[in-house]
Amino acid sequence: VGDSSVLSCALKANTNLVTWKISPKAGGPCTLGYRADTNMTNRTNCSDSINWKFRPDLDPTIEIRQVGMAQEGNYTCEVASTEGNFHTMYHLTVLAPPRPSLYCDEQGIPVCEAAAGKPPAQISWDPESNSTAEEEVHDNGTVTVLSRFTACSTTVTNVTTCTVSHPAGNWSQSIAC
Repeated sequence: VGDSSVLSCALKANTNLVTWKISPKAGGPCTLGYRADTNMTNRTNCSDSINWKFRPDLDPTIEIRQVGMAQEGNYTCEVASTEGNFHTMYHLTVLAPPRPSLYCDEQGIPVCEAAAGKPPAQISWDPESNSTAEEEVHDNGTVTVLSRFTACSTTVTNVTTCTVSHPAGNWSQSIAC
Protein backbone atom coordinates (compact mmCIF):
# COMPACT_ATOMS: atom_id res chain seq x y z
CA VAL A 1 0.00 0.00 0.00
CA GLY A 2 1.26 3.45 -0.95
CA ASP A 3 4.20 2.25 -3.04
CA SER A 4 4.44 2.29 -6.83
CA SER A 5 4.14 -0.88 -8.85
CA VAL A 6 5.65 -1.29 -12.33
CA LEU A 7 4.33 -3.94 -14.73
CA SER A 8 6.33 -4.61 -17.87
CA CYS A 9 5.29 -5.95 -21.21
CA ALA A 10 7.66 -7.17 -23.93
CA LEU A 11 7.90 -4.86 -26.92
CA LYS A 12 8.18 -6.81 -30.17
CA ALA A 13 9.64 -5.68 -33.48
CA ASN A 14 7.03 -4.08 -35.74
CA THR A 15 4.44 -3.67 -32.98
CA ASN A 16 1.08 -2.50 -34.31
CA LEU A 17 -0.97 -2.33 -31.13
CA VAL A 18 -0.46 -2.52 -27.35
CA THR A 19 -3.45 -2.87 -25.03
CA TRP A 20 -3.44 -3.13 -21.24
CA LYS A 21 -6.71 -4.61 -19.93
CA ILE A 22 -7.11 -3.99 -16.22
CA SER A 23 -9.75 -5.68 -14.06
CA PRO A 24 -9.42 -4.42 -10.48
CA LYS A 25 -11.30 -6.03 -7.59
CA ALA A 26 -12.94 -2.69 -6.81
CA GLY A 27 -14.46 -0.46 -9.47
CA GLY A 28 -14.87 -1.20 -13.15
CA PRO A 29 -12.38 -2.35 -15.77
CA CYS A 30 -10.09 0.06 -17.57
CA THR A 31 -7.88 -0.06 -20.67
CA LEU A 32 -4.75 1.72 -21.85
CA GLY A 33 -4.06 1.46 -25.56
CA TYR A 34 -1.41 2.44 -28.11
CA ARG A 35 -1.69 2.30 -31.92
CA ALA A 36 1.60 2.47 -33.78
CA ASP A 37 0.19 3.51 -37.18
CA THR A 38 -1.28 6.73 -35.72
CA ASN A 39 1.20 7.00 -32.78
CA MET A 40 -1.83 7.59 -30.53
CA THR A 41 -2.64 6.46 -27.00
CA ASN A 42 -6.04 6.22 -25.39
CA ARG A 43 -7.37 5.40 -21.95
CA THR A 44 -10.80 4.24 -20.92
CA ASN A 45 -12.02 4.41 -17.30
CA CYS A 46 -8.47 4.36 -15.83
CA SER A 47 -7.67 6.46 -12.79
CA ASP A 48 -4.85 9.00 -12.99
CA SER A 49 -2.71 6.70 -10.79
CA ILE A 50 -2.34 4.19 -13.69
CA ASN A 51 -0.33 5.36 -16.69
CA TRP A 52 2.45 4.53 -19.15
CA LYS A 53 5.83 4.64 -17.39
CA PHE A 54 7.63 5.79 -20.55
CA ARG A 55 6.56 6.32 -24.16
CA PRO A 56 4.54 3.23 -25.20
CA ASP A 57 6.20 3.14 -28.62
CA LEU A 58 9.55 2.55 -26.88
CA ASP A 59 8.41 0.56 -23.82
CA PRO A 60 4.82 -0.52 -23.06
CA THR A 61 5.46 -0.70 -19.28
CA ILE A 62 2.79 0.76 -16.99
CA GLU A 63 3.17 2.26 -13.53
CA ILE A 64 0.59 2.29 -10.75
CA ARG A 65 1.43 5.14 -8.38
CA GLN A 66 0.45 5.04 -4.70
CA VAL A 67 -1.06 1.57 -4.92
CA GLY A 68 -4.18 1.05 -2.83
CA MET A 69 -6.53 -1.85 -2.21
CA ALA A 70 -8.67 -0.71 -5.16
CA GLN A 71 -5.85 -1.48 -7.64
CA GLU A 72 -5.65 -5.14 -6.63
CA GLY A 73 -6.69 -7.39 -9.50
CA ASN A 74 -5.74 -8.71 -12.94
CA TYR A 75 -3.56 -6.82 -15.45
CA THR A 76 -3.15 -8.18 -18.97
CA CYS A 77 -0.90 -6.73 -21.66
CA GLU A 78 -1.68 -7.69 -25.26
CA VAL A 79 0.84 -6.89 -28.01
CA ALA A 80 -0.06 -7.31 -31.68
CA SER A 81 2.89 -7.31 -34.06
CA THR A 82 3.90 -8.79 -37.39
CA GLU A 83 5.44 -11.66 -35.34
CA GLY A 84 2.01 -12.52 -33.84
CA ASN A 85 -0.02 -11.72 -30.74
CA PHE A 86 1.56 -11.90 -27.28
CA HIS A 87 -0.06 -11.78 -23.83
CA THR A 88 1.52 -11.03 -20.46
CA MET A 89 -0.68 -11.51 -17.38
CA TYR A 90 -0.24 -10.29 -13.81
CA HIS A 91 -2.31 -10.66 -10.69
CA LEU A 92 -1.53 -7.71 -8.42
CA THR A 93 -1.85 -8.48 -4.72
CA VAL A 94 -1.59 -5.56 -2.32
CA LEU A 95 0.08 -6.02 1.08
CA ALA A 96 -0.91 -3.74 3.95
CA PRO A 97 1.47 -3.82 6.93
CA PRO A 98 -0.43 -4.06 10.23
CA ARG A 99 -0.18 -1.42 12.95
CA PRO A 100 1.07 -3.43 15.96
CA SER A 101 0.48 -2.51 19.60
CA LEU A 102 0.99 -4.19 22.98
CA TYR A 103 -0.81 -3.09 26.13
CA CYS A 104 -2.20 -4.34 29.46
CA ASP A 105 -5.97 -4.70 29.80
CA GLU A 106 -8.02 -3.81 32.93
CA GLN A 107 -7.21 -7.20 34.51
CA GLY A 108 -3.45 -6.75 33.95
CA ILE A 109 -3.32 -9.24 31.07
CA PRO A 110 -1.04 -8.50 28.11
CA VAL A 111 -2.96 -7.86 24.86
CA CYS A 112 -1.26 -7.81 21.47
CA GLU A 113 -2.98 -6.29 18.46
CA ALA A 114 -2.03 -6.15 14.78
CA ALA A 115 -4.47 -3.67 13.24
CA ALA A 116 -5.53 -3.48 9.59
CA GLY A 117 -3.05 -5.89 7.98
CA LYS A 118 -3.43 -7.69 4.68
CA PRO A 119 -3.05 -10.61 4.79
CA PRO A 120 -3.82 -11.13 8.50
CA ALA A 121 -0.75 -11.03 10.74
CA GLN A 122 0.36 -13.96 12.91
CA ILE A 123 0.81 -13.30 16.63
CA SER A 124 3.03 -15.38 18.92
CA TRP A 125 4.05 -15.02 22.57
CA ASP A 126 7.18 -15.59 24.66
CA PRO A 127 6.80 -17.35 27.02
CA GLU A 128 4.53 -19.60 24.98
CA SER A 129 0.81 -18.95 25.24
CA ASN A 130 -2.19 -21.14 24.45
CA SER A 131 -4.30 -18.12 23.58
CA THR A 132 -6.33 -17.98 20.38
CA ALA A 133 -6.35 -14.95 18.13
CA GLU A 134 -9.55 -13.07 17.33
CA GLU A 135 -9.87 -11.64 13.82
CA GLU A 136 -11.99 -8.69 12.68
CA VAL A 137 -12.33 -8.30 8.90
CA HIS A 138 -12.74 -4.73 7.64
CA ASP A 139 -14.64 -3.54 4.55
CA ASN A 140 -11.39 -2.65 2.73
CA GLY A 141 -10.08 -6.24 2.93
CA THR A 142 -7.70 -5.68 5.84
CA VAL A 143 -7.87 -7.71 9.07
CA THR A 144 -7.22 -6.76 12.69
CA VAL A 145 -5.85 -9.63 14.81
CA LEU A 146 -6.06 -9.46 18.62
CA SER A 147 -4.53 -11.93 21.08
CA ARG A 148 -4.69 -11.99 24.89
CA PHE A 149 -1.81 -13.72 26.67
CA THR A 150 -2.74 -16.96 28.45
CA ALA A 151 0.07 -18.70 30.30
CA CYS A 152 0.73 -22.34 29.37
CA SER A 153 2.49 -23.21 32.60
CA THR A 154 2.28 -22.24 36.24
CA THR A 155 5.70 -20.60 36.05
CA VAL A 156 5.08 -16.91 36.61
CA THR A 157 7.02 -14.40 34.57
CA ASN A 158 6.84 -10.61 34.75
CA VAL A 159 7.88 -9.85 31.20
CA THR A 160 5.88 -11.06 28.22
CA THR A 161 6.95 -10.59 24.59
CA CYS A 162 4.58 -10.36 21.66
CA THR A 163 5.83 -11.01 18.12
CA VAL A 164 3.80 -9.96 15.08
CA SER A 165 4.80 -11.77 11.87
CA HIS A 166 3.70 -10.44 8.48
CA PRO A 167 4.98 -10.59 4.86
CA ALA A 168 5.44 -6.79 5.00
CA GLY A 169 7.68 -7.03 8.09
CA ASN A 170 7.98 -8.37 11.62
CA TRP A 171 7.66 -6.56 14.98
CA SER A 172 8.37 -7.53 18.55
CA GLN A 173 7.82 -5.81 21.89
CA SER A 174 7.90 -6.78 25.58
CA ILE A 175 5.68 -5.65 28.44
CA ALA A 176 5.29 -6.28 32.18
CA CYS A 177 1.67 -5.97 33.37
